[in-house]
Amino acid sequence: QVQLVESGGGLVQPGGSLRLSCAASGMFFSNYAMAWYRQAPGKQRELVASITSGGSTNYADSVKGRFTISRANAKNTVYLQMNSLKPEDTAVYYCNADTPRWPWGQGTQVTVSS
Repeated sequence: QVQLVESGGGLVQPGGSLRLSCAASGMFFSNYAMAWYRQAPGKQRELVASITSGGSTNYADSVKGRFTISRANAKNTVYLQMNSLKPEDTAVYYCNADTPRWPWGQGTQVTVSS
């Protein structure tokens, strides 16, 4: 059974940084392109960043240049380094495959506020 566990969120001031982690289990992690998604209150879940099994990355325009996705296949973990955070980045962040195929985890709350 596939399990995704996100962590690393919190409250941060505008301009601050956070590093999110997603620990995956129950599948052959290195075979899959992975992604981070976010859902703000009252909005649909959106794709933030993705990374292929080979390490190629793509980003939503809204986070390009500020966020960096990476992965550690030996640890079955995908990361999201978030810099220069803005209030509009406030959301619950989730990971999944680049085309979502597994049950969603609980997510991790990111709040950007002064």
